[in-house]
Amino acid sequence: MSWYEDWFWSDAYTQVYHHRDEAEAERLVDLIQREINPSPTAHILDVGCGRGRHARVLARRGHRVTGVDLSDAAIAEARSAAADEGLDDITSFQVGDMRDSVCEDCADGVVNLFTSFGYFQDDAENEQALRAMTTALRPGGWFLQDFLNAPVVADSMGPSTHETENGRTIHQDRWIEDGRVNKEIIIEHADGAETFHESVRLYTLYDLKEMYAAVGLELMTSFGSYDGDDYAPDESPRLLLHAVNAR
Repeated sequence: MSWYEDWFWSDAYTQVYHHRDEAEAERLVDLIQREINPSPTAHILDVGCGRGRHARVLARRGHRVTGVDLSDAAIAEARSAAADEGLDDITSFQVGDMRDSVCEDCADGVVNLFTSFGYFQDDAENEQALRAMTTALRPGGWFLQDFLNAPVVADSMGPSTHETENGRTIHQDRWIEDGRVNKEIIIEHADGAETFHESVRLYTLYDLKEMYAAVGLELMTSFGSYDGDDYAPDESPRLLLHAVNAR
């Protein structure tokens, strides 16, 4: 099993990233609406949707949303949460691999959020995933990618962190190796300990621009935060890219 299947399918994932909440998702969707201004009837594809927090926010704004994720457990949670909010008539969620195109020319917009990219060891596979997302876009459709800011991540490698909460202790170690940021997460609890890993390719703005050009995306603008600040390579907490399908 790959690291991302082991980690993202676990209950421990939501414990570690509990601070990535609905309020953060609202800020990002506010940015999309402010800067891209999708049509109220737009069909938006959320690739790597996880448990659907961004998809639900988009649906609350009236958009039709299709969410795709590799995790059966995450998709089940996304469907349940959308149904609880009465959003199941304008949302759909399906299990799928991001390297496989969901459809052709079916989406007005595609989002790929919270660093749901760069997981594969081979750059060609990451490009394949980007190409599949582009294939789903109608000609002229928009793409919004929310990725880590590689220079800041590279400069912020600090000591191990330890956090105790609700009877669990979470240990995290991060390091950079072979152009990837890696993380080992050990969660100690009353029944023992679990170990998980993360490994994400440190793509820079230049790297992503090259990849965009290869798959037919034209970069329009970049942001450095969910509030829409200008991107500053050495300072910005995030790298957000707005592109359009140039086909």
